[in-house]
Amino acid sequence: MLEPQILSSSIVQNFIPARKSSSRKGDNGIVLVIGGSYIYHGAPVLSSLAALRCGTDLVYTSVPKINVTPTRAISPNLIVIPLVDQKLTLGAVKKLVGALPRKLHSATIGMGLAIQEKNSLLHLVKSLLDRDVRLSLDASALIPEVLPLLANKNVVVTPHAGEFKRLFGDIPSDSKNDRIQLVEKHALDHAVTILLKGTTDIISNGTETYLCEKNTPAMTVGGTGDVLSGLVAGLLSKNRNSLESAASASFICGLAGKEVQEKLGLHMTSMDLIDSIPNVMKPFDKIV
Repeated sequence: MLEPQILSSSIVQNFIPARKSSSRKGDNGIVLVIGGSYIYHGAPVLSSLAALRCGTDLVYTSVPKINVTPTRAISPNLIVIPLVDQKLTLGAVKKLVGALPRKLHSATIGMGLAIQEKNSLLHLVKSLLDRDVRLSLDASALIPEVLPLLANKNVVVTPHAGEFKRLFGDIPSDSKNDRIQLVEKHALDHAVTILLKGTTDIISNGTETYLCEKNTPAMTVGGTGDVLSGLVAGLLSKNRNSLESAASASFICGLAGKEVQEKLGLHMTSMDLIDSIPNVMKPFDKIV
């Protein structure tokens, strides 16, 4: 196992692919975001806008029918696909899978999502993986029953400490070294890329590990994890390597957080974070 590396711009530069000057709409990423509920209508919107801001061509946002009108009203940039039920049911999943565009590169699932039954989530994850869609799983999608489906696939899970315990059964301690060892162990055991969120994000596939060290207490505001999930999916749509995409997303989210904190102090919102993504990503832009 390699020694953990602290992420830097020079490392991340190699993880973000160049854009072809001859590319057309869709060539630079098509992303699906599935989330939201009666209470948490904003979470999938934040993920979707973050995915767009990191240079993704198309984002499809699938939300419960009760959220469709406000979601469409927030931004004309989102292509909204209604879930036919208020929660994620098996029927809603089957209709959604049938309505999806044929060409889809990545998806992020779980932010603010109300799930009626576990089987509906499992069917959704399996259906997308069968179509070779790269996945980012967050929040309510982080249940232990999903783990057997994820082994050796292009999947990133993005838990905070509490979600990590629910998913893997172990509680991350406050010790950075202990957290690193725990993330590496479960990443290796389950053949999945883990991005454990915290003061220092720990990103590992079990054999390689990256650390994203942040000093951004302003980022405790609600929604920053949704922004991160959107960044993971957006970068996964361009780079099939789940470890590199997760590390890039963590680093870019951290840079945006630092920029906003310097500007606004402890008064940021997650929309401020999204607005900073283009500026911090410009140094990584490459056109060939």
